[in-house]
Amino acid sequence: MAGKADSLLPAEIVPAFRPLLPTAAQLLPYLQRIDVARLYSNHGPLAEELEARLRSALKLSNAYLLTANSGTSALVGGILATSGRANSARPYALCPAYTFIGTASALQQCGYRPHLVDIDQASWQLDPQRLLDHPLLGQVGMVMPVAPLGRPVPIEGWLKFQQQTGIAVVIDGAASIEAMLRDSARYVGEIPVALSFHATKVFATGEGGALLNSNPDILRKAYQTLNFGFMGSRESRTASINGKMSEYHAAVGLACLDDWPQRIADYAAVNAGYREAFAAADIQRPLHLGPDIASNYAVMECRDAAESTAIASALGAAGIESRLWYGLGLQQQPVLHDIGRDALPMTENLAPRLLGLPMAPDLGLPTIKQIVKTIRVFLEAKSL
Repeated sequence: MAGKADSLLPAEIVPAFRPLLPTAAQLLPYLQRIDVARLYSNHGPLAEELEARLRSALKLSNAYLLTANSGTSALVGGILATSGRANSARPYALCPAYTFIGTASALQQCGYRPHLVDIDQASWQLDPQRLLDHPLLGQVGMVMPVAPLGRPVPIEGWLKFQQQTGIAVVIDGAASIEAMLRDSARYVGEIPVALSFHATKVFATGEGGALLNSNPDILRKAYQTLNFGFMGSRESRTASINGKMSEYHAAVGLACLDDWPQRIADYAAVNAGYREAFAAADIQRPLHLGPDIASNYAVMECRDAAESTAIASALGAAGIESRLWYGLGLQQQPVLHDIGRDALPMTENLAPRLLGLPMAPDLGLPTIKQIVKTIRVFLEAKSL
């Protein structure tokens, strides 16, 4: 690939992720529209335009999209619009242990007791067929599959699971918008899917998210649950939160869409740089990049937890940050220490080995080579 001007000085720390959102100049036309309209939230014109443009980009001819002020709020909207708050008969929600804490947080906000389930080794996701025999199924009111690191969740298997069990499913789609842009029919339909538009994502509004679904009644109810329970009146009629996207965040999203082709090209160039550098250094470890996962991640699959820890230490000594994006799994989060869980051999094996390497849309080839050289030197020293 052609070398790209590096955004980082050699003496600087190389962060695990360095966001790059639209500039002030790119935002100005949208901010001026806000000044004229004097509408700042409550499903203003920019939020509605963002929804329309995203729906068009995703080719959602038979589905709908609702923006939210975060991916977590979008999840809450999906939960409350489908299964509602937890009840004593079905207090549990099944979710994977390999995910970000926001998954469990959304479930807890709706009254559910998350119960952690192990993932499939190949997909890193929950397997709907395996859950059909789960011993807690009779007490489960919600299942939340996750798109790990933006690897999308096909809805077909979960639709069958929902039909067979009568249990509501909401997918935490996290960073999977790129996959949906490639094949929305496979990933958007009758199962609600929540997306995150956090600053670390390829499509970003700073903070934000969206809920996608083909059932307009579910989206209308989600609209109500994210609007204090209001719908056509000032009477709150359902469990709710304040989950609406502001006009300022919608402005960032619109400007991000304006620059979308270049943004995708920039991430593709960084991914290509990593592939070339790993190949040149002959590093015999799997490297996970877009389009297999979201383009905002570069993940090296280490042989074991000890190697992952040692490589992270070597990178850190060279001023290069790395990250286990989901930590060691939700079972290790202190706030979840008392929740139920299945045996988690796949999560406990995989989570510490998936080491996130630095990523940014303007990460230059010199820095990529520096990162890869540091890994190569470590492996050579250990004769690995």
